[in-house]
Amino acid sequence: MSALHTRLDPSSEEFAGRRAAMLDRLTELETEHAKALAGGGEKYVERHRGRGKLPARERVELLLDPDTPFLELSPLAGWGSDYTVGGSLVAGIGVVAGVECLVTANDPTVRGGASNPWTLRKALRANEIAYENRLPCISLVESGGADLPSQKEVFIPGGALFRDITRLSEAGIPTVAVVFGNSTAGGAYIPGMSDHVIMVKERSKVFLGGPPLVKEATGEDADEEELGGAEMHATTSGLADYLALDEEDALRTARRVIARLNWRKADEGPRVGAVVRDPLYPEEDLLGVVPEDLKVPFDPREVIARLVDASEFDEFKPRYGPSLVTGWAKLHGYPLGILANAQGVLFSEEAQKAAQFIQLANQRDVPLLFLHNTTGYMVGTEYEQGGIVKHGSMMINAVSNSKVPHLSVLVGASYGAGHYGMCGRAYNPRFLFAWPSAKSAVMGPQQLAGVLSRVMRQSAAAKGRPFDEEADAGLRAMVEEQVESESLPMFLSGRLYDDGVIDPRDTRTVLGLCLSAIHTAPVQGARGGFGIFRM
Repeated sequence: MSALHTRLDPSSEEFAGRRAAMLDRLTELETEHAKALAGGGEKYVERHRGRGKLPARERVELLLDPDTPFLELSPLAGWGSDYTVGGSLVAGIGVVAGVECLVTANDPTVRGGASNPWTLRKALRANEIAYENRLPCISLVESGGADLPSQKEVFIPGGALFRDITRLSEAGIPTVAVVFGNSTAGGAYIPGMSDHVIMVKERSKVFLGGPPLVKEATGEDADEEELGGAEMHATTSGLADYLALDEEDALRTARRVIARLNWRKADEGPRVGAVVRDPLYPEEDLLGVVPEDLKVPFDPREVIARLVDASEFDEFKPRYGPSLVTGWAKLHGYPLGILANAQGVLFSEEAQKAAQFIQLANQRDVPLLFLHNTTGYMVGTEYEQGGIVKHGSMMINAVSNSKVPHLSVLVGASYGAGHYGMCGRAYNPRFLFAWPSAKSAVMGPQQLAGVLSRVMRQSAAAKGRPFDEEADAGLRAMVEEQVESESLPMFLSGRLYDDGVIDPRDTRTVLGLCLSAIHTAPVQGARGGFGIFRM
């Protein structure tokens, strides 16, 4: 392969402006991430420590191998809602006793770790990632069960959480529950359905109904320890496989359980001794690639050159369908096919080129990376007559039925069916992340407001009614503001439409961690397993 050459000038005013805008967005992002890190707030964290307990994130840190990374997932869950940012749950991928695992930890400083709607959405997404990538699951449990005021929103999806644990086990994916405190009501089924259960002496409490519910339902005055204490479950019910003396001992035990799994990755990745070369250009440059105004095009090769090994990229069909860049590279030693939007709009040529490239990746068992910056498929009489519908459908067909793992990063715009064709959330990429510069919606705010305005204008004309220009201007402004706010990355991440908003400079590392996790499961493409392509 030949290395990509850069045309980016870090000393230019244009670069400086883009970099400053990105840094401003990153400052906003850090402020929101800090809310998730704070959990229930200093008062509740100190109260939790006063009971001799570790905060959720410290439990995760002690569980993981020293000096290994933790890829946190969905840290902004619930952003913009009435619930605490983070969904009262820490989730991510980390290395435990040399094994990549999916780790979740209830945050008991947020309403006792009770599960609200965002907790469940985040936990279900974590289970999905574990299942697809065959990652052993470790649940660090301390939860009062459902957040009762929101029971109407948690009751039904809560059942899916328990179903997922049994399906993971049935698929041969180990599940481990470490119970630090209460695991009450529906929460009792997390240890109840896990393969391995560790409880902490005089701390863990696992019961379907706590003393207040037992008294209400049966009239019995029940003692917590006799009803669901760790020692009772270790000696009488048999629910606990291991009885730990304290939290640190419980985490050591969990590490021993993982070490004894005899767990092996389907593909260990780069050969032993293989040299993985860094990109030729600094990751810091990624701060100045994307314009603040996403209508201004930029060359995605500048992004690719700062992500892939040695900046080497073997471009596929470089002169055909040029507004979509496709080609082969390696990232941290893993083979990778890349599709990146160049000029925003997807034409028929780009759609056909993408479909062929996706088929080739499936033939070669090569994962695909989609770098989004698209306003969607081209519209207009010439393009409709040229077959944009069937060609766009061809690309979406290929994405939908591709069997190799997909990774998506929203770098700039990701609008309309272009979001689908580039493997947006609805098309189940293994992982999807966004840069702070990204925006995603049905269409741009001005276009959406303009369409509504035209429809209402035509409706008024058809009915012979005068059109209120002043009201129309007010409505357009309101719609534009609403769509703009709902297309921003923190809003979308808060609804788990991605797995996190990341610093552009961390993209290579994040993708490397994802590729390593992906290769825990076999990587195998479709062999002709596509729907009918309309030619």
